[in-house]
Amino acid sequence: MKRISIKLHWQIFIALVLGVFFGLYLKDHVYWVEWIGEVFLRGLKMIIIPIIFTSIISAITNIGSGNIGRLGLKTIIYYISTSILAILTGLILVNLIRPGTGADLGLTGNVEGFALVEKSLGQTFIEMIPVNIFKALVEGKMLSIILFAFLFGFVITKLNNKHKAMLTDFFNASFEAMMKLTMIIIKLAPLGIFGIIAGVVAQTENLAELALRMGEYMITVLIGLSIHCLITLPLIQLLLAKVNPLKHFQAVSTPLLTAFSTSSTMATLPLTLDAVEHKDGVSRKITGFTLPLGATINMDGTALYECVAAVFIAQAYGLELSIFQQALVVITALLASIGAAGVPMAGMVMITIILSAIGLPLEAIGLIISVDRILDMFRTATNVWSDTTGALVVARTEGEVFKV
Repeated sequence: MKRISIKLHWQIFIALVLGVFFGLYLKDHVYWVEWIGEVFLRGLKMIIIPIIFTSIISAITNIGSGNIGRLGLKTIIYYISTSILAILTGLILVNLIRPGTGADLGLTGNVEGFALVEKSLGQTFIEMIPVNIFKALVEGKMLSIILFAFLFGFVITKLNNKHKAMLTDFFNASFEAMMKLTMIIIKLAPLGIFGIIAGVVAQTENLAELALRMGEYMITVLIGLSIHCLITLPLIQLLLAKVNPLKHFQAVSTPLLTAFSTSSTMATLPLTLDAVEHKDGVSRKITGFTLPLGATINMDGTALYECVAAVFIAQAYGLELSIFQQALVVITALLASIGAAGVPMAGMVMITIILSAIGLPLEAIGLIISVDRILDMFRTATNVWSDTTGALVVARTEGEVFKV
């Protein structure tokens, strides 16, 4: 008898749909399955730091010191460019649709983590340099970890041949071991996502009423994300990376569905690395450099959302933002998205930067928090879609040939 095999991305999609139904109709029993999602997320989080640390060092030692500056410049230019395109898309839509006009300001909610945004941009850059790298590793300070890994990898390339070869082989082997561990955890993805989605749906009270009250705002964000995902990024893939967007989507469908389900770019990173390297055919030296960096600073979906949310809140308060103020929103949204961690609800915390910049009360967060978890799923998938596009573009400029 022939064994029926269902591809992983279809398993995840089926689990996602079943999780919605379980959360809706078996709300009182969601604790039966919610723990599976927690186990899956803990497994992914367990390997995030080792994956980032070993992948960046491995990538830099394989690239060689002479090419690091060129690759870094190409990667940063791509990330900034696509984030600006996403922000401008959101800005145009929110001014056309005007979802905040007449919005109900009665919604309330609490956001934890305001202390995260009290530091200045200059202080944030200073604190990228870790006083204690082991403390930074324990606390998961991604920018500090990336900076240290980058510098450590660069120094390895300057050692004598014997030591350079030894350390290069060590970190290549370490990264390979982490990817093997990742594949074991990936097998739990359908079950884990079923538990996560069931828990999220069960905790959201009256989905229909919520969607009705905040419908125009959600539609504005979703239209913006759709334009960026279905038009802007595919055009970049087609024109700059010279790949078929549909084939690329098939190659990265598993990390995209995982990003949508977990709302965490970082938790999805191991799957993204695996898909782009083995299914797209991008070299490890490119994926190991661009994707961990992208998961930390490239947040197209988050940037678009922050821009729409800020202007929406201004409209809800009956305020008309000037051209200067809207330009300030664009700049601040770009900087805030770069600083947003790749974890659930990070964008909600970072929106406070923009509200402060244009003089809106932070209490206005209560207007949008009720639907943030739903939108977070879509913008996280957008972030990952952009990260994979960036890897393709950089790899193409380096003359690489893909499988897709």
